[in-house]
Amino acid sequence: MANKPQRLRRGDLVEVKSPDDILQTLDADCAVDHLPFMPEMVEFCGQRFRVAGRVEKTCFSGSMSTMLAFPSNDVVTLETPRCCGSAHGGCQKACTIFWRETWLRSVDDGHQVVRVDEESRQRLRSRLKTSTGPTTYFCQASELLKAARPLSRQERFVKCLSEVQDGNCSALEMAGRVSAWLAWRFRRTVRGANSTSRAASPDAERLNLVAGEPIEVKAIDEIRDTLNEAGRHRGLWFSPDMRRSCGARTQVMARVERIIVDGTGEMRQLKNTVSLEDSRCGCSQIAFGGCARNELNYWREIWLRRPAGQ
Repeated sequence: MANKPQRLRRGDLVEVKSPDDILQTLDADCAVDHLPFMPEMVEFCGQRFRVAGRVEKTCFSGSMSTMLAFPSNDVVTLETPRCCGSAHGGCQKACTIFWRETWLRSVDDGHQVVRVDEESRQRLRSRLKTSTGPTTYFCQASELLKAARPLSRQERFVKCLSEVQDGNCSALEMAGRVSAWLAWRFRRTVRGANSTSRAASPDAERLNLVAGEPIEVKAIDEIRDTLNEAGRHRGLWFSPDMRRSCGARTQVMARVERIIVDGTGEMRQLKNTVSLEDSRCGCSQIAFGGCARNELNYWREIWLRRPAGQ
């Protein structure tokens, strides 16, 4: 196992180590402390990126009110593209990739760029694990509950302080996150998750939207009519932060038809669902202090309309 590198901070310039160096860090499951190095990450070997932030805590799909932390506290996110899912059945979840510090090295602009040949990339890809069974996949999402542990309420508060100390955000930004969480908690207690939610309506609207197509998000009153008392439409949650987009015009980023479930590795099929440009999880409203995962929001087509004249 390679020596533990220095503690990285937001904005640091790093280089993803060579495939052969990465191989030396991996266990029999091609992971470090249960966090896999995935085939989708191989293309980044030898490339340089800025650290987006330290992962002090993260949520997971299905229970965003429960926060997790990596016990070794050696995980960062980089300003890299999201996981493309190409090695995992075409998963369209587009997860933010987690990086162990042992997979990275600090560099500066004066360092010579390391050249990585395709043979070494292929050697690494051939060793990496992508499934655990005929219908289950092996990736960072599937192993998240093994790689990270739940935080107590006290630990979640301490992690908020660590986020500021690590430079992930300013004290003012963290105060804003906590205020958003308190406001949502008060609203949920007084008025419920979606005020006057009714039983979900039939999933009749199929717009067949495509990437790049302009759309308009319906008003909250129209969307509320499609939600059940839990704020869901056929199992898909309309999260509190998505209310801010109501009435806005934007573009479809991609259709979302299949995603790997956190903690199980099962592929879940979605219908009439898309992701939108610049629509990310407002985790701070539902998880104390927010997290680094920055998941995509998923939008049912029944919540959207084509703008007039389109």
